[in-house]
Amino acid sequence: MIELTRLQNQKIVVNADLIEFVEATPDTMISTTTGKKLLVKESVQEVIKLFVEYKHRIHTLKPRKH
Repeated sequence: MIELTRLQNQKIVVNADLIEFVEATPDTMISTTTGKKLLVKESVQEVIKLFVEYKHRIHTLKPRKH
């Protein structure tokens, strides 16, 4: 999950695995695999950075022992 900011300064948390593509229109628009579109304040480059950081975090987590 990544935290982003809507244009009205409302914080939202987005399931990064559902992001299909991101484009500058000139605002940053995120299209999801579910067909939803989100306009956010972060730049395309910032969304990419947050996405990469998220993927890095989930792939470096150690499994918990039961």
